Amino acid sequence: MKQNKKSNKIAFFGVFGNQNLGNECTLQATMYNIHKALPEATFTCLCTVPEDTELRHSIPAFAAHRGYPAWLDSQLWSGRRSRLMKLLRKILFRIPLELIHWAKGFKVIKGSHMLIVPGTQVVSDYVTGPFSWPYDIFKWAIIAKLCRAKLLFLNIGVGPIYHPLSRWFIKASLNLSDYRSYRDIASKRYVEKMGPCRGCDPVYPDLAFSFQSALLPACQNVGKQRPVFGIGLKDYLGREGSRDRHNNRAYRDYLNTLGDLVAWLCERKYMVRVIIGDVLYDSGVEQDFMESLHERGLMNKEGQIVNEPVFTVKQLLSQIAAVDFLVTSRFHNVVLALMLNKPVVCLSDHRKLDSLMTEIGLTEYCLPLANLDFDDLIDRLVKLEKNAEALRPYIKQKTEEYRRTLDEQYSLIFKSV
Repeated sequence: MKQNKKSNKIAFFGVFGNQNLGNECTLQATMYNIHKALPEATFTCLCTVPEDTELRHSIPAFAAHRGYPAWLDSQLWSGRRSRLMKLLRKILFRIPLELIHWAKGFKVIKGSHMLIVPGTQVVSDYVTGPFSWPYDIFKWAIIAKLCRAKLLFLNIGVGPIYHPLSRWFIKASLNLSDYRSYRDIASKRYVEKMGPCRGCDPVYPDLAFSFQSALLPACQNVGKQRPVFGIGLKDYLGREGSRDRHNNRAYRDYLNTLGDLVAWLCERKYMVRVIIGDVLYDSGVEQDFMESLHERGLMNKEGQIVNEPVFTVKQLLSQIAAVDFLVTSRFHNVVLALMLNKPVVCLSDHRKLDSLMTEIGLTEYCLPLANLDFDDLIDRLVKLEKNAEALRPYIKQKTEEYRRTLDEQYSLIFKSV
């Protein structure tokens, strides 16, 4: 890439600030590695919750989405003539507010050397539709190019993308980029199926594998007399499940199966740690799970079940470091466990997890989360513990290989800067 001598300012765009600790780990890792290549670089972030991002990362942040006042969605705009009122709302308020957001966006990006989209599964319209992330990606891509900033998509996960307009927004944005890479082969193929794409885009491991090694707790077996098993929770609602957790059968079955697992572990005198990776979405699940363990009488086993609050990447790493084995369905909790040399049983509800476990060579320890079978889960867990001594050096070798590969990508991007 040719050097842009205007500025060392670099902007990031992604799902940051909403307390998903895996995403925050990705941003932290990317900033660290860019600082190694460009010590004078300054950062800004286009994100979901700017206040949280500024607090966590000590960088300026700007809302990636335009905001609307609450009264715009009030009953004032409903009624018999709701279609007319919706049209007036769009013409009188939403479009002007969006144009104002564009104008502010130009001020934020102006003078930037690069706009980087670092992973975080943002290239999707799952649950959101075309006028959420797909449109926002397109908007910021246009703003970046008009401001003569380089546009980079680093190690992105792609899909699902359902709406034709979403596909157009995303395809157009990718074709505007100066550099693209994907987190897995499946993401690259997903984009290729949407139509011709410029160049030969590489595939690299998830950016979190480049997290600063000095900040990782020491890798060692934790359990002395009794192994410690981490049980990772997620707001799993099934493939077509209701957002109402308590009336969702898939969610209840999921918690019951994990509750059975905790009971099985406690009977064998193993210690258990409950771990989450997304504070916003998983905290309610954690509360439901702990209540279910209390109802089973498992919480009477003093010291055998540990549940501690988590708000930062550092705290999450410390909790994962305190287990010998982890059972989880959070993608970045799997990544962090592997980086800490912890054998994992992955409960997959997304192809990104299947891809990760396949590419690292641990497919036999990956189970589908839908209709999770308890006996199958126990079989995999027993096998994981049995093979742990052989797995740990293998995992260490693979994660070190991933780190070197990501170093090569950072070097490639910034070699001429």
